[in-house]
Amino acid sequence: MRGQSSLSAKTNLLIKSLFIFVFFGISTQLSAENSRVFGDYVVHYNAFRSDVLSPEIAKTYNITRRNNRIIVNITVLKKVMGTTGKPVEGTITGNASNLTGQLKTLEFREIKEDTAIYYLAELKVSDGEFLKFRLNITPNGEQGPARLQFSKRFFTY
Repeated sequence: MRGQSSLSAKTNLLIKSLFIFVFFGISTQLSAENSRVFGDYVVHYNAFRSDVLSPEIAKTYNITRRNNRIIVNITVLKKVMGTTGKPVEGTITGNASNLTGQLKTLEFREIKEDTAIYYLAELKVSDGEFLKFRLNITPNGEQGPARLQFSKRFFTY
């Protein structure tokens, strides 16, 4: 029993580590550094097709893996001298609009992994769809939101 428990804990740690690696790895591979500074905070953001995730990661975090589904990934870090920053909780709301003006509401959910905090939203897309994202990001304890906008085209082939 004790060996199985230890193995299970090691497996969980491996899955969590892979999850963090995948999200940061995908962010780095799919585009240049996507971050913006808002006062005392740095917001890292990206959007990518969900089918690039491994089946294990998708299952663990209840993410639908398909070539026509994307994940919007947001991380908010408070600047801390001499470090890469401290992940902070907050509220993230927003939407995406395509070139025909169709508005898609983003519903973010929080994922906590050890000291990391991510906000993920899933969305269905069409082949070649160009989306403009408009987000309001409010770290806990702050008065008003930081407003982040970015655009990206998605291909489902």
